[in-house]
Amino acid sequence: MGADPQPAPAGEPEDDDSPFLDRDSLSTADALALLATAEIDVRGRMPYSSNSTFLVDLVVDAVAVAQAIYKPHRGERPLWDFPDGLYRREVAAFDLCDHLGWGNVPPTIERDGPLDVGSLQLFMPSEFEHHYFTLQDEPEHRLAFQQICAFDIVANNTDRKSGHCLLGTDGRIWAIDNGLAFHQEFKLRTVIWEFAATPVPDDLLDDMKRLLDEGVPDVIAAVLSPFEVDAILARTRALVTNREYPTDPTGRRYPWPLV
Repeated sequence: MGADPQPAPAGEPEDDDSPFLDRDSLSTADALALLATAEIDVRGRMPYSSNSTFLVDLVVDAVAVAQAIYKPHRGERPLWDFPDGLYRREVAAFDLCDHLGWGNVPPTIERDGPLDVGSLQLFMPSEFEHHYFTLQDEPEHRLAFQQICAFDIVANNTDRKSGHCLLGTDGRIWAIDNGLAFHQEFKLRTVIWEFAATPVPDDLLDDMKRLLDEGVPDVIAAVLSPFEVDAILARTRALVTNREYPTDPTGRRYPWPLV
């Protein structure tokens, strides 16, 4: 990762009621270093989350320089069809997206925090009035949504809501809340069906071919079962072979709520 990052201090909230701080952009390497080394100061719990999810300040030399989303293990609600430790899948989702070179998932690490070990994901300042349904027809975001669509198939995301696609203040589309992923059984549930039966861009196919050639990175395989690792490659191979985004003849592969 190189030397420790030296991000600029975060700015003040835009208004007195906002808990979110502005900040300068960070490279992925600097973001990962900051997540790993900064002090964690819990600001409060994020609303509308089924599991315990907290907004935290990342503090360096007594100054909040950025924020993160912290999902502690002990705040997870058990699920019958997913194993314990969903936070590890949040980290694996970042690692997979980063390995593919797509950069849609914010930097995320596993870290022991004030409320137990969990995932710590860099908070992306965003225009929160926007989400997939408000942005899907804008040409400048087409490639990002094609990447997220392909990523969700490869990762087997079971919960891609519209509100899980954020328009960052940096102009990029960020895919958040990726913990319900990587199941060996195909469980895809997503709002992104606009690309069904359309060609997958060649550059994305090349990235997925590289994944098939190199195999699933050890850092991801270490937190998944062998069956889940094999399923990643099977889904990738199917997408590369067909060269088209799949369709949903059932019309049922949607999350709830949609936003």
